[in-house]
Amino acid sequence: MFRSMLLNSTAAALMALMPLAASAQDTPTKGGDIVVTYKDDITTLDPAIGYDWVNWSMIKSLYSRLMDYEPGTANLVPSLAESFDVSADGLTYTFKLRPGVKFSNGRAVVASDVKYSIERAVNPKTQGPGAGFFGAINGFDAVSGGTSETLSGIETPDDMTVVFKLSRPDATFLHVLAINFASVVPKEAVEAAAGDFGKKPVGSGTFILKDWTIGQRLVFDRNPDYFNKDLPYIDKVTVEVGQEPLVALLRLQQGEVDIAGDGIPPAKFLEIKNSPEGAQMIVDGEQLHTGYLTLNTKIKPLDDVKVRQAINMAVNKERITRILNGRATPANQPLPPLMPGYDKAYPGYAFDVEKAKALLAEAGLPDGFETVLYSTNTDPQPRIAQAIQQDLAAIGVKAEVRALAQGNVIAAGGTEGEAPMIWSGGMAWIADFPDPSNFYGPILGCGGAVQGGWNWSWYCNEALDKRAIEADSMSDPAKVAERQAAWGKIFTDIMADAPWVPVINERRVVAKSMRMGGPDNIYIDPTRVINYDAIFVKQ
Repeated sequence: MFRSMLLNSTAAALMALMPLAASAQDTPTKGGDIVVTYKDDITTLDPAIGYDWVNWSMIKSLYSRLMDYEPGTANLVPSLAESFDVSADGLTYTFKLRPGVKFSNGRAVVASDVKYSIERAVNPKTQGPGAGFFGAINGFDAVSGGTSETLSGIETPDDMTVVFKLSRPDATFLHVLAINFASVVPKEAVEAAAGDFGKKPVGSGTFILKDWTIGQRLVFDRNPDYFNKDLPYIDKVTVEVGQEPLVALLRLQQGEVDIAGDGIPPAKFLEIKNSPEGAQMIVDGEQLHTGYLTLNTKIKPLDDVKVRQAINMAVNKERITRILNGRATPANQPLPPLMPGYDKAYPGYAFDVEKAKALLAEAGLPDGFETVLYSTNTDPQPRIAQAIQQDLAAIGVKAEVRALAQGNVIAAGGTEGEAPMIWSGGMAWIADFPDPSNFYGPILGCGGAVQGGWNWSWYCNEALDKRAIEADSMSDPAKVAERQAAWGKIFTDIMADAPWVPVINERRVVAKSMRMGGPDNIYIDPTRVINYDAIFVKQ
């Protein structure tokens, strides 16, 4: 019963996310090479470190994890694990590994690799953003605090068995074992890479990195030794970087590109949508997404809650949805509307310029202040940042916009004291797994407010952290509704402190060539973004 609750508690909400499947004639076929484009280069393929929506899909396909999801859905299934059991009290998870799985260096995957990989993700020396996901495992505090390098709660009684012992029940734990940070890597390859494993990845997934020319392309080949011989369908994926979205879209229309990874620029959306091929080229669906403006609570004057509340009231969210051709709706809380726990009754901060000015005056800033607003440099994100800049100017806040490559913005956000404000567009939060807890720990919890983390507001409320743990400890199936309500209250209480301006809930729009096959939901996969394992070329 415990297992059923974990696998199915969010299924009803997620059914609304799924686009209609492709027609029956889209029968998967093997073979073919495809070209995918992005404007920015990939920062890393290290699963313990990589955490943006572009490398997320690639990392998913390079490595295996104990658990995974059915393609295009949020339905959990064993993957590297052949089977698992959960104790009645929800404190012990036992996994049996699938026999015959090999890393791309030829070595067999064994239980100690699972233990090493998760300990590496938790170790603060790794400087990865995902450590907090594993907080329920016994020994977590010692490893994250730097007093131990091993998690006492992971045992490997033999090469094919991994046992996790938790300090508390965790209703999300199977999802945690399916996220990229739980990807299994070989210790010897990490050590041989001497700090450069992100450029020299070794995994046991569907693809192998064959070539990476920085600033130009990455080439992924089918892994001939992948344990599921039916996957992947495609022989080779070439990811071309440095491609402007408009140019990439033109090349796609000319048959030179198969997936325009950055999507369709708003200026071209209606033209493509209304073209004869538009219905077959465009994949458009809802996603568990919130785009937000971070307000760094450790930088003056943003350390004053009245200033942060004023900025919440100053942003005209309706105008931003118009920039996106209506492919988004205004947001008023961190959770997206289709996520369990979303509070439909919560009003949020109304757009009110005069009240925003009054709050700044109460904070001792009647003439406003100067600050810096970071944004990625891919259209339409700079235009959205400029719209926010204009809104802030209306209340006397002069914000310099710095539009940079995605990797530079991520680095600035993860460096304490560097980025006062970040418009998250292009990097905004898409759920790692379909549970409200995922919108807290990495981006609003104390565990994410660390060097290299994704809590770019550097907000830490220990009382809310405690409530978050209590909510995730509700593993009893009879308490699903209570748990969701507890999470919803956490997010609306966060908004009293206003570390963010929740701006939009955006739809995911992908442009693909006419020769690409498969149902729409594998191109806007809720846990992978693009599911490279499941897409195929129509013959």
